[in-house]
Amino acid sequence: MLTVDFDRFPVAPGDRVLDLGAGQGRHTYEVLRRGAEAVAVDLNDTDLEQVEVMVGAMALEGEIAEPAAPVTQRADALDLPFPDGHFTRVIAAEILEHIPDDQGAIREIVRVTAPGGLVAVTVPRRWPEQICWALSDQYHEVEGGHVRIYKASELRASLEAAGLEHTGTHHAHALHSPYWWLKCAVGVDNENVATRAYHRLLVWDMMSRPALTQVGERLLNPVLGKSVVMYFRKPA
Repeated sequence: MLTVDFDRFPVAPGDRVLDLGAGQGRHTYEVLRRGAEAVAVDLNDTDLEQVEVMVGAMALEGEIAEPAAPVTQRADALDLPFPDGHFTRVIAAEILEHIPDDQGAIREIVRVTAPGGLVAVTVPRRWPEQICWALSDQYHEVEGGHVRIYKASELRASLEAAGLEHTGTHHAHALHSPYWWLKCAVGVDNENVATRAYHRLLVWDMMSRPALTQVGERLLNPVLGKSVVMYFRKPA
């Protein structure tokens, strides 16, 4: 399930791409499929190990070229172990809402982006997120949980103030907003008939990509999309 739209965020052989807060690697895998070099950074060792296993499986299947070195690296978003301008592309998907010092992370994102490079930043959209917070303290008052709700215009202003030029915005994952409202209503760690059925729907949608849900989500994203996705360029 990709949040970044790679038609809006072109990646090709020769690009060096940082997937910051990579989690289980969904964007890293797409970068590798497109023939670019990927570096998946996270603080979760288990997730990083799983990413390496999946990358190895993809290489064995011939889906990607076998990377010359490990694609994962454990690192703090506030102190990235890379030189200035190291990456031609940087993805920060659903990570800034977890970081108390988000401005420090933004400065690091800009620092490691090459002049002329592209940056994609995604965070939860304001009003769907507000509903989640209102329904459940468990959703955000946990270790590693969300520490803020962003207003998109303010986040864009912060990234522009750090030195990036905004090139576009869209919303994603409309089908996921109601799922998370259900989860928050019954308890994030709980399940019932409705949450299990909705989860099956989401898995079916991701695996089968039927035309009905694909078109429906595109129509609903501007109104109901759970994530706001912003694209930037670092001036050359």
